Amino acid sequence: MTENEFKQQADAVFQRIEHALDNSDSDIDYDSNGTVLEMEFEDGSKVIVNRHVPNREIWLAAKSGGFHYAMQDGNWMSQRDGSELFARLGELVQNGCGKTLDF
Repeated sequence: MTENEFKQQADAVFQRIEHALDNSDSDIDYDSNGTVLEMEFEDGSKVIVNRHVPNREIWLAAKSGGFHYAMQDGNWMSQRDGSELFARLGELVQNGCGKTLDF
């Protein structure tokens, strides 16, 4: 994947996340500058999503740890634990606010 292809796909990931947050009934505060998206929950915990261009990965950071996702067969998959990006993000959001979001 070229750098431009990665950036286009990463943009789509951020748009998908922002769309889900904007259309949810949750009160998750979030801020995005296009390369980093930070969600903050009522208890002060955070989930941070960012793109890591050199490795062509999307990274998630939360109190429970850091997760790295690369495009594999059309899905963003973790090389470490085999999880899928949006499934893991849903778990992290549910842990943070108790609500389920459909990404």
